[in-house]
Amino acid sequence: MDCLLLYPVILKSTNMKRLLLICISLVLITSGKTQNIVSAANRFIGTLDPNQKLLALYPFDIDNRYDFHFFPIDNRKGITFNQLSHAQQQAGIALMKTCLSDEAMKKINQIMKLENVLKKLENRPPNDHYRDSGNYYFTIYGIPADSTIWGWRFEGHHVSFNFSTDKNVLVAGTPGFLGSNPGIVTDGPNKGEQVLKDEADMAFGLLHALSKEQLKTALIDTTAPKEIITFVSRKAMLQHPVGITYASMTAKQQEQLLQLVRLYVNRYTHLFADKMLKEIEQAGLNNLSFAWAGFTEPVFGKPHYYRIQGPTIIIEYDNTQNNANHVHTVVRDLLHDFGGDPLLQHYKESHSTN
Repeated sequence: MDCLLLYPVILKSTNMKRLLLICISLVLITSGKTQNIVSAANRFIGTLDPNQKLLALYPFDIDNRYDFHFFPIDNRKGITFNQLSHAQQQAGIALMKTCLSDEAMKKINQIMKLENVLKKLENRPPNDHYRDSGNYYFTIYGIPADSTIWGWRFEGHHVSFNFSTDKNVLVAGTPGFLGSNPGIVTDGPNKGEQVLKDEADMAFGLLHALSKEQLKTALIDTTAPKEIITFVSRKAMLQHPVGITYASMTAKQQEQLLQLVRLYVNRYTHLFADKMLKEIEQAGLNNLSFAWAGFTEPVFGKPHYYRIQGPTIIIEYDNTQNNANHVHTVVRDLLHDFGGDPLLQHYKESHSTN
């Protein structure tokens, strides 16, 4: 408890903030008052030794919280699977399950294992860790407690989920990224595996359900962009929705579009997914648009892209790289990305009064 007395003195130092987070977390873990997401986070933190905590714990208001990446980089913040024991890994997985659906967990596991496929395809030596199924990071931002604002991230190559929590309630889970390279495994024991198959098949199904006249509106370019347009930007808003609107679709087409939206949103746990879907509906389903670029037939090696956009959400899918066998998908919540600015402001105000 003595470390709590330092709180007003050490706030100016980021490193000292992190030391404070560790001290307070130890107190909260032993209090027995946390539950659900908070409880899972504190159980994970409780498995870490002091050096591991220094890797994993950061203040909520640090700029790095917005610095998400879905490609390999050398300076990610956090602690990796490789640095955790089996019991610690299981505690981390339990935290993931409080925010992500079983289907999302399955896809993440498959995507992580694709690193081994890439390592073999690229003829990398055994001691090379550029492709590494254990090189995925847990990072905690802030102090998990029933009355606090805090967040956490799970991230590595082709996986990035960014969560923000207020009073033990998940308020944001985006940016939420899943990718797959190869999009379809073409050789070896995993031949034929296609992690993001539904994301492709359902979109092509909707595209092919459109009439010729509707297709003219939906098809925004015959060439697919080389990358998702929102990329890793702090603000994901694309100012001008394009493509065909929900209001311009038949009832059957509308349901196909909503099924595709639900496929992405249901990467999250049931209650949070329902919250996102309700916000999409309240903003007006007629304001949703579906846009396509590139080849319109599901032919291997033919680049294609689509986007769903509404007042509260942007969903992107891109398959253009590596001879169009390299998929990127992302969900951006335009109200609550990274928790949203109001949550950060509330966090700063609550700390300024302490």
